[in-house]
Amino acid sequence: MAVNLAKLIWTTVQPLSLTLLLMVLVLLALWVGRRRTAGILLALNCALFFLMTFTSLGYLLIAPLENRIARPELPERIAGIIVLGGGIDGEVGRARSITELTAGGDRFVEGLRLALLHPEAKIIISGGFGSLVAEGDSDATAAERFYTGMGIARDRLVLEGQSRSTAENAAMTREMLGADEDGALVLITSAFHMPRATAFFRAAGLSVVSWPVDYRSTGNEPFRIDPTNPPENLLTTTTAIREWIALLIYSTLGQIDSIYPEGNP
Repeated sequence: MAVNLAKLIWTTVQPLSLTLLLMVLVLLALWVGRRRTAGILLALNCALFFLMTFTSLGYLLIAPLENRIARPELPERIAGIIVLGGGIDGEVGRARSITELTAGGDRFVEGLRLALLHPEAKIIISGGFGSLVAEGDSDATAAERFYTGMGIARDRLVLEGQSRSTAENAAMTREMLGADEDGALVLITSAFHMPRATAFFRAAGLSVVSWPVDYRSTGNEPFRIDPTNPPENLLTTTTAIREWIALLIYSTLGQIDSIYPEGNP
């Protein structure tokens, strides 16, 4: 219930939803004859939309998240490679009987690379349905098709396909793994998501080596006007705002230890 509520709240307050809400307020203000109020709301809406879509604001917001946890030296003995879901379009994949990677597909590709370098390691895929309505294959199901199709033996895969949030990723992975593994556990997820993911896995009692992938920024962009790719700018802004809101909420609730969690020592 809490997971669905959180997703519903985000659907309401995400940047595009807010711009739509402001436009509705503009129309209401005009309808009741408040032309000055309508003008202020319209100017505010235009300013926000310009900042989110035609500037590098999103990259400035996402860079601190991506820079927080750097890749360490990997230990020699790796017991498991934990790949978090979020990089597969399960609906398209099921319809076309393929594995369709999305922007976060680096998670699965990097998991494959490490699996080939460390043939003794299990590959733990944690990811169910991220949307409110479960359609298509879960990330775990799609990942099974991806890894076995790349030559990874099925008995190396540990599939957790019920989780719908990062907190559930961590708790259900801990439950599946049981006792401590003989070797390190490497956690793979998008760099912007890594601080929150690391905090949740440690709260669940799993000591992980954080291995971020899927970088969206260079890490040191200046603020600038950027009219070359508005859709990408808006997507990056939305992703960054969503992650900062999640960190604020979960740290306030005490589910993670900080709004800006640390990673590898």
